[in-house]
Amino acid sequence: MVKRSVDVFGALVCLILLSPLFLVVSLLVRWRLGSPVLFRQERLGRDEQPFSLIKFRTMTDARSADGALLPDVDRLTHLGRRLRAASLDELPELWNVIRGDMSLVGPRPLPVHYRERFMAHERARHLVRPGITGWSQVQGRNNVDWDERLAMDVWYVMHRSLRLDLRILARTPMAVLSRRGISADGEATMRALRPEVADRREIR
Repeated sequence: MVKRSVDVFGALVCLILLSPLFLVVSLLVRWRLGSPVLFRQERLGRDEQPFSLIKFRTMTDARSADGALLPDVDRLTHLGRRLRAASLDELPELWNVIRGDMSLVGPRPLPVHYRERFMAHERARHLVRPGITGWSQVQGRNNVDWDERLAMDVWYVMHRSLRLDLRILARTPMAVLSRRGISADGEATMRALRPEVADRREIR
C-alpha cells in the first residue's frame, strides 16, 4: 500500500513538473515522425498479465518490398536515438504508473511473446508490477546480458523494500546521464531474449 501511494504521488508530481517537456517532445515527434506521437505495445505486467505500455515513438514504419517492417536499427531515427539516450521516450509510462499497470521501480516490462522464454525461477520477476526504472537499469541498462539482467530482476523482487526503491531512484539520474548501456553492442536496443526457444517451438 505504501509503495502504491508513493508511485501515484511520484507519478503525478512528475507529470505536473515535466508537462512542458511532454509538450516539447510531443511536438518534436509529431514534426519529425508524424502521427501517432505515442507508441503502444503489449507487455507482461504483474502475474504475467498483459497491459498496453505507452511510450513516445522513436521509429518510423518503414517496410521492405514484401511489406514486412524493417529491423529496428533501420527504423530508429536520429531523434529516436536522442530520446532513448535521455530516456525521454519513457515519459508517457507515468500514465501506466497512475493506471496501476506499472510502478516507478521494478523489473522492466518485456514483450508478451517472451512469456514462454523464461526459466521457471525467472518468472518471479512478474510477482511485482514492472517499473520505469529498476535494479538492472541502474547496473547497466541494455548492455547487461539477459541471464544477468533477469537474475538481478529476481534479486530485486526477493529483496524489495522502500529503502531499496529510494536507492534505485536516487541512482537513476546518473545512470541516464552517463548514457552507458543505452543499447546492447551491435543492436538498436537489446538483443532478443533466447530466440532459440522460439525457433524450437516453430520447428515442432
